[in-house]
Amino acid sequence: MDFLMSGLAACGACLFTNPLEVVKTRMQLQGELQAPGTYQRHYRNVFHAFITIGKVKTHLQAQAASEIAVGHQYKHQGMFQALIKIGQKHGLVGLWRGAVGGLPRVIIGSSTQLCTFSSTKDLMTQWEVFPPQSWKVALAAAMVSGIVVVLAMTPFDVVSTRLYNQPTDTQGKGLMYRGMLDALLQTARTEGIFGMYKGIGASYFRLGPHTVLSLFFWDQLRILYYTYTK
Repeated sequence: MDFLMSGLAACGACLFTNPLEVVKTRMQLQGELQAPGTYQRHYRNVFHAFITIGKVKTHLQAQAASEIAVGHQYKHQGMFQALIKIGQKHGLVGLWRGAVGGLPRVIIGSSTQLCTFSSTKDLMTQWEVFPPQSWKVALAAAMVSGIVVVLAMTPFDVVSTRLYNQPTDTQGKGLMYRGMLDALLQTARTEGIFGMYKGIGASYFRLGPHTVLSLFFWDQLRILYYTYTK
């Protein structure tokens, strides 16, 4: 049931935050494997990108691939919450929270978000910055912990976007990158450290609201579930 409810909550949040996902993707692909200053910058920053896309694209186009994003979030958040539940049951929370495996973008992003969000929320409560049950605690914790999360996961997110987007030959083999490590190295060599962090602004401004909305929807779904199953 945790898988179902947390997955549905993430899907609901995704419908609100997907436009920033579109902005982030466009910025990550801008100037791909081109040295800084050698290409036209269509998007100067996250705000300029958001306005530009809004002017030339319809609302539906701004929600491009939302059905894919919803499906991804459902599997991502649902599975991770299920793992947390198993970890809590068997005393392995630390293992799940610190997990780093073969899926860096998902695992690092999820585990870092969980650890930093929980820790920051605890600090906010202990310092009595906001009332313990206030939605402001969740929002502040999400925005503060989001700094750590985007710093950790953005390079993998950039690589993931470019691997998905690259053209392929008739056998389905990528024509630009041989794999994750090759994409990381090529991007770092040609675009420098800032190339690894393209779209970080959109990632950050998406993460906070997405986290808060996911928690809000999850809480509401749990309330409904326990209300009608008692």
